[in-house]
Amino acid sequence: MPKYLTQKEAFQKHKKEGRFIVTEGIDLENIKSTLFIAEGDIESAGSLKKNLPKESRQWNSVYKLYYDALHELAEAFLRFDKVKIDNHQALFAYLCEKHPELELSWDFFEKLRTKRNGINYYGSPINYQDWKEVEIQFKLYLNKIKEEIKKKI
Repeated sequence: MPKYLTQKEAFQKHKKEGRFIVTEGIDLENIKSTLFIAEGDIESAGSLKKNLPKESRQWNSVYKLYYDALHELAEAFLRFDKVKIDNHQALFAYLCEKHPELELSWDFFEKLRTKRNGINYYGSPINYQDWKEVEIQFKLYLNKIKEEIKKKI
């Protein structure tokens, strides 16, 4: 398991590695398209979890769909900063570091990211309790970033 990095450590590491790629302009059509895709992922996750029994294996899918939507929204939001970032940890570090006004928690992003990596890379499934621990904050963050994107469009 990789060493935990604080927000500042992660930001500096990824800055040094050149992960924050400056773009020339703001592509509003791309932002709108990414927002549309993220909203579809959120709808799909909502439909899936509606009648899902607590013991279902599909909590992994719910978690990954919400995570993908959060990642997509963060990416779309940062396009307004004229920056592209191809690494999830770098993306969330930049978001938290450069936008403290959003009051997003670095530790929460790291918790989500490492759980999602556990599913994808280490065979660590998510269960109903894992989902319930993050559900409310997940939804708050999704709504907050969506709202901020819509203000800027």
